[in-house]
Amino acid sequence: MIRNLLIIFILSGILFSCSSNPTKIKVSTPVHKFTDDQLININKGLMQNEKKEIDAFVAQKGWKMQITSTGLRYMIINQGNGPKAKVGNIATIAYSVRLMKGPVVYSSEQSGLKSFEIGHGGVVTGLEEGIILLKVGEKAKFILPSHLAYGLTGDGNKVPPHTPIIYTVELVNLN
Repeated sequence: MIRNLLIIFILSGILFSCSSNPTKIKVSTPVHKFTDDQLININKGLMQNEKKEIDAFVAQKGWKMQITSTGLRYMIINQGNGPKAKVGNIATIAYSVRLMKGPVVYSSEQSGLKSFEIGHGGVVTGLEEGIILLKVGEKAKFILPSHLAYGLTGDGNKVPPHTPIIYTVELVNLN
């Protein structure tokens, strides 16, 4: 008898604790809607600020760098005498990548030489653009603004969003 009453009590508690009208919680998230023109202007402002930051960094280091129409900055450190790189070649490079305001984040010392086909992706746009400027045996320094590196999202690992990076590269071989 006591057991039956206990079962009825437990079942009643379960039934009465469940409500047919659960409380609804309304969560409002502010949504910012930008026009295409506003987004373009925001991006232009970010790029201008980044350009100023890179210019100041280069001036502080005293580097004599050339700049391409895309914003890639480069300087040849050691001249080479091999063939010049071109689209379709498979380039093999020794490299180090560092944050403009930070440590080396990737290097061929850690992960070995890197090979890729020029003009077919697989590496960031700025690296392909820079390699085309080199001959086998040349060593160069490239500063890639974020739009030529990992963009607004970063690489999801060691390069934060909207971050310029510095490549020190030697073109070891072309196939």
